[in-house]
Amino acid sequence: MLDGFAAGAARDGDDDGIRQILDEVAASTGMGFVALARVTDTRWIACQVVDQIDFGMSPGEELRVSTTICNDIREHGNTVVIDDVAGNPKWLSHPAPALYGFKSYVSLPIVLTDGSFYGTLCAIDPEPRKLAGLGKVSMLKGFADRIASILSAA
Repeated sequence: MLDGFAAGAARDGDDDGIRQILDEVAASTGMGFVALARVTDTRWIACQVVDQIDFGMSPGEELRVSTTICNDIREHGNTVVIDDVAGNPKWLSHPAPALYGFKSYVSLPIVLTDGSFYGTLCAIDPEPRKLAGLGKVSMLKGFADRIASILSAA
């Protein structure tokens, strides 16, 4: 059973527009797991997911925030794009790739219209993916901004 905060995060993600954006991210990047996550200093909660790789998360479920790269994004506010963990020494030593079994990763901050940090738009895949091109990163930023607008209007 979800506590009130996790249930609220799942309600936040229960939106057709958000589901459509996550589907677009999966289709345009080839990433097998895409999520909108509510990220605080103590929690990472899936608000909505597209799971084509049987990662096994549903809205309202949690990961330990300290094991996520999304926590780094919460702390620094920067987008993280990893085409292949094996070729990126900074992230190869992070616990998340080994723990969650991914080789490629992308995550962007979701900042609401009032300037507050909500969480992240993130995606993982067990295979390397070409994500770092300027066109893809700007497209993903547009998706993150659209999600922020939806959440801000709710």
